[in-house]
Order: sequence, then C-alpha cells, then structure tokens
Amino acid sequence: MDARWMVRGFAPLGMSMLACLPAQAQDAESIARIERGLRPAVAIQGAKLETRTLAAEMARLNVPGVSVAVIRGGKIAWAKGYGVTHANGAPVTPQTLFQAASISKPVAAMAALKMVEAGQLEFDADINTVLTSWKLPPGPAKRPATLRQLLSHTAGTTVSGFRGYAAGAQVPTLLQVLDGAAPANSGPIRIEGMPGDAWNYSGGGYTVVQQAMIDRSGRPFDALMEETVLKPLGMSDSSFAQPLPGALLARAALPHSENGKPTAGGAHTYPELAAAGMWTTPTDLAKFALALQRGAGGADGVLSPTMTRTMLRPVMNNYALGLHIDGKAPQHAFSHGGSNMGYQNTLYAYVARGDGAVVMTNGDGGAQLAQSVIRAIAAEYRWPSYQTVMRKAIALPAATRAKLAGRYEIKDLGGFEIAEREGKLMVALRENQWEPLYAESARKLFVLSRELELHMENQGGRLVSGSFNVAFKRVR
Repeated sequence: MDARWMVRGFAPLGMSMLACLPAQAQDAESIARIERGLRPAVAIQGAKLETRTLAAEMARLNVPGVSVAVIRGGKIAWAKGYGVTHANGAPVTPQTLFQAASISKPVAAMAALKMVEAGQLEFDADINTVLTSWKLPPGPAKRPATLRQLLSHTAGTTVSGFRGYAAGAQVPTLLQVLDGAAPANSGPIRIEGMPGDAWNYSGGGYTVVQQAMIDRSGRPFDALMEETVLKPLGMSDSSFAQPLPGALLARAALPHSENGKPTAGGAHTYPELAAAGMWTTPTDLAKFALALQRGAGGADGVLSPTMTRTMLRPVMNNYALGLHIDGKAPQHAFSHGGSNMGYQNTLYAYVARGDGAVVMTNGDGGAQLAQSVIRAIAAEYRWPSYQTVMRKAIALPAATRAKLAGRYEIKDLGGFEIAEREGKLMVALRENQWEPLYAESARKLFVLSRELELHMENQGGRLVSGSFNVAFKRVR
C-alpha cells in the first residue's frame, strides 16, 4: 500500500490502439462492453448497481493513460492502450512501458526460485549464509531469516515500501538502502519481529533477497533478471534497469499525481529493484502469468512444475512466494498490485482456468481504476471471482459518527482522514479524495471503491484489504 495513496491536453479514448494480435469481432464487442461497464468493488444490497465508462473514470480519477492485457483460454486474447503517456504526448499503446512497482516482487521471486533449483540458494537456511557484502543483523529473538520467509513476508523485516528518488536527487547504493544510510530516504532494513511467526508486508525483505541474489550469482541484478526470467519468457519489453535508459524512455508512460499533474522530472528511480524496480507492459506481465499457469499445469519452463506449485502455495495470510492467492482450488487465482510514485497497477490470473488480466496506469488515482477495469473484465467473461460484492449497511447514530471523525496514521505508510461532510460520514484514503464510508456495524466500516474494511478499536484499529492487514492509530 502506498499511503500517498478531465485533465486538459489529454487525448480522447478514440486515440487508443490495439495490440499487434488483432481482436476478433467477438473480442471487439466484449471490449466495448468492458469499456462502458466499469463497476465498483462493493455495492449496497437493494440499491441499483451503477456502472461507468472507462473514459469517464479516467477523467474523474485524473489518470492520463491506461494499458490492458487480457488472458483467455491460456493465451493473450487482446491488449489495448487508452489515453496518453503525458499531456499532449503520444497515445498509450500495448508497447508503452510502465513502472510495475510491487509487481516486480513475483518476477524477482521467480528468479530466486530458479536459483534454488540450480542449487545457488536454499529455501530454509539463514539468509546470512548467502550474503557476503552485507549481513542482516539478528532480531530480538536471534532467530535467522530465511529466503522462504523473506519471499512470503514472514521474516519479520522492516520497511514496507519505498518512495523512490526524484530526478536530480542523489540515488543511494543498495548497501546504503539496506542500512538506511544517507542518501537513502527509507529506514534501515532489520528484523523487528519473530521470523516465521507473523505476516508483515516488507519490501525491505525483498531488498535483502536482491542483495543475496547479487552476492551468490556475482551478476548485476538487472542482468541476472534478464538472463533467468525476462529473456526465457519472451518479456522483450521489460527491464530492471533503473533509471530507464534514454532509448527506452521515449516509450514510457510518465507518472502523474492524484490531481493529474505530471511528476516533476518524470519517473522516480528505485534502486530497490526486486521490490519495485521493473519497467514493463501488461502484455509482458501476461506472459509471466501464463508461464505460472503452464507450470502449475505440469509444463516445464523457467521453473519446474514442482517449483511453480511451491511458488503458488500460500505460506501465511493467503500469501505465497511473491503472490497473493485468492480463493480455493480449482478456482483459485494469484495476484499482485503495484504502487510507485505516479503508477498504479494490478495483475490477476487464475491458476487453472487459463484466464486473467493485467492493468497498468500512469496516475496516482489509477488503483481504483485498474480494479474497476478488471471487475468489468470479470463480469464480461463470467469469472468465478472479482465480482462486485453486495453488502448490507446500517445507519450510525450521530454521536458514533462524531467519535469516528479524525486523522489516523499507519506506521511508515502515511494516513487517512474520516469526517462528516454534507451530512455523510466520509473517508479520504488519499489526500482530498473523499468517498462515502458505510457501516456494517459500529466497529466495521467499508467503502464501495475497493474491498477494504476499517476495523475500529479504541483510538485506532486495523485496515484490512485482502492479505494487507495493518494497524492504524488516531493522531488527532
């Protein structure tokens, strides 16, 4: 989660372009229905389910560009771009590059598991037996962290996510990031919990894995990823180079704030490559998803079928090795979201059905948009999940609503605000982006834009969304 949580000059949707694989007539009809059938994550029982058009949602959420790839029947059915790379810029096409943000994690995890199969890494050994240029200091219990724990966010390591480095800012080395030393803008990566005992999302843990992979292979991380995953899977439009080389930058969608304003200087640089550093397209991520589907079905690829199934087996909190697992076999799916400065993305694909989708955006308001697009895809193709959830809502007494109003903070991730506005209880999960807040009970609140609940306790509570479960405290 990133708690930063009609723009003039943007081209109309009519300037979108289809992928090189032409859509069949039935695909074109489906695409048209999807484009006008975006729907909320949650709806109130008894109320009419309202849908919106993709064009209207891009304008409402200030997202200049969107790229989509859809998997059907075990292959990429269609891909399409919408909007522009930046104000007055080129149209988004299926070949336009976006920062994958945290969707980098499962791709990096696949490379790490490839090294396990090659005997270069071990699942359950102390990660310090691999690290040579740096060591992960022991935590309070002196229990070592392992690769399996680091990949599944159960190692007890710190630093949830990274902010990146703006144009002109000094970029730290990976060792400086690991120790939180200047000019790093994140804290030191350390073990603060009991490894193996709890799930706590940690981009820091993936940065430790990145250093371990470099130390053991003796290769730069971007070159290692190219050799082990990107090239074998035909992900020719993907790179872990940070910053993006100038020759590729011309093909990149540039980042925008939640207000639709371009990020000064363009995309931030992320030296935390395994956690957040990949540049890619939805089509290339669809190739990655297809490789997992084929491997789970018994085909050899970058990973053996046995290792692919291990990668997709939940460890804790429905999170496997680099991927969230949704539902139960045979209808289970794997997914991951991505949130870098000015980019919001979602990957979702079924393990056994041969279906899925990837949506990438170049706006901070794009998370809600990406989710809505995938729900429209799910409705069109009758997926067994990712449908709008119908919920009952109750009216809260005025005194209860007044007590809930305030500012709340999540450690290392920023915060949100609850207030009464225009006679309604509202929440701003992102700065100044207000939406109605509904109640299932006095202690369980929810919104319609995403499957997210606020479990309220005295002076705080927990924010729950899928595998994401973090505490928050009232600060005023």
